[in-house]
Amino acid sequence: MNQVGLVGRLTKDPMLRHLSGNRVQTHFSLAINRNFKNSRGEVNADFILCTVWGRLAEHIVKCCRKGSLIGVNGRIQSRSFVNEESTKIFITEVVVEDVRFYQLKSRDSEEAIASVQPPDELESLKDFVLPEEEAKLPVV
Repeated sequence: MNQVGLVGRLTKDPMLRHLSGNRVQTHFSLAINRNFKNSRGEVNADFILCTVWGRLAEHIVKCCRKGSLIGVNGRIQSRSFVNEESTKIFITEVVVEDVRFYQLKSRDSEEAIASVQPPDELESLKDFVLPEEEAKLPVV
């Protein structure tokens, strides 16, 4: 079974790409804090590449900005390509099939918009270590 669920913050604003055949796609990285501290007492983060297709991609681009806290469900996909320097590049990404919006950023300000999920669903997240919003998330 190939299934993954993640909760994290977007590292930059997602952009919609228009492809042939009226297909649309977006990709973004999710910053996900690890649930332990390193030897210096700091919490490290992983940056996971996500790809979304179709109407769900349009919805994410419309609603989400850098720093938005979202949950995604999907499958892991590996692919490769040859870059301009003739080097084979391997990519592992999550192909998103479902998304949950937990804390969105508005277009006009850095203030968070109230959660759009019902309280019972947020209660189920109380055991997760959610990423703290950083002033400057790295662009991945």
